[in-house]
Amino acid sequence: MSDIRIGIINVSDRASKGIYEDIPGKAIVETLSEYLTSDWEKEYAVIPDEQEQIAATIKEMADEKGCCLVVTSGGTGPAVRDVTPEATEAVCQKMLPGFGELMRQESLKYVPTAILSRQTAGIRGKCLVVNLPGKPKAIRQCLDAVFPAIPYCIDLIEGPYLECDPEVVSVFRPVQK
Repeated sequence: MSDIRIGIINVSDRASKGIYEDIPGKAIVETLSEYLTSDWEKEYAVIPDEQEQIAATIKEMADEKGCCLVVTSGGTGPAVRDVTPEATEAVCQKMLPGFGELMRQESLKYVPTAILSRQTAGIRGKCLVVNLPGKPKAIRQCLDAVFPAIPYCIDLIEGPYLECDPEVVSVFRPVQK
């Protein structure tokens, strides 16, 4: 059993009902598996766009399951049922708006509608929570942009040490003196 637990939450009304295949969640797992050389275990959920359920699932993964990282996909747009950022803000003690800023900046290289996205990130205890968009291609683009800062962020909040494949992702950690 690994000391590193990572939560993946696909927020989708249709995927939670089995109408759509859970492709976004699988894309996150695949990407993290390419990045990480550390052994890790996943906690996984596919849930509807319900703010209270999203918040409860994030809390459970952070507080009870001991995840150092929770990555959500979906529910970050302007539609009425898009409430993932609100759920994230409700359960985090500190918000990290730079994650959303960088993801939108990266996505704008591909689509002008990236300005409609409301991804964000925050800290709950010793867990980093990152909201990603729901499209698999955008998930990879956004993770490629922000992941270089994620292991160091987890170091700073006293989480486990994440080792990564430098051939796949260039992680930044300051040189210790």
